[in-house]
Amino acid sequence: MHMHEHHSTSDQPLDPARIAKGFEESDVRVSGIVVFLTALGIFVIVSALLCVVVGKVINSQIAKADGPPNRWAHPVDVRKLGNLATSPDLQKQFSTLVQTFPTPRLQVDDGYQEIADMHTKEDLLLDHYTWANQQKGVVRIPIDRAIELVAQHGLPVNSFTATAPMLAHDSKPTVTQPLTDGFARTGYEQDEASKMAEMKGGMQ
Repeated sequence: MHMHEHHSTSDQPLDPARIAKGFEESDVRVSGIVVFLTALGIFVIVSALLCVVVGKVINSQIAKADGPPNRWAHPVDVRKLGNLATSPDLQKQFSTLVQTFPTPRLQVDDGYQEIADMHTKEDLLLDHYTWANQQKGVVRIPIDRAIELVAQHGLPVNSFTATAPMLAHDSKPTVTQPLTDGFARTGYEQDEASKMAEMKGGMQ
């Protein structure tokens, strides 16, 4: 029984004349490339049209849900503001636009600067003498001086303290440690203080 072996074209001996030329004589099939590029172009066009249609449908649904424009809800073209980070004039326009919105307004800087300004004001009140009521001669004193006065003279005691009768299983509350004043620096302020300390250390 004889088996017939089928040889592929790669097993056939090569023509020495073709080898001597050093390049492939046959051309690339252009038809395959044209078909691929045509299919790719059709796919891109169909995808773009689909995105436009879906976008229009979504916008129409949003406009229908929002209702007609009024003094509280009206479209604003923010593209005119441009890049706010590098344009002080546009930042001023944006600030004016924000101020026209009724209060309460959202914080535009996550509250970092507003909290820092509030703590700076608190520091001035805690560390310096300030007028509480200048007409009546009432003065605020620094917190350190207030602590010294309390340590020397103690806190004023009321002559009469109203107490309610204790209920069953109640016990008189006792303070086992000093209470906090509720003042704490934010992470933003702590980072800024660390940067200022590093800058002062580098200058020295």
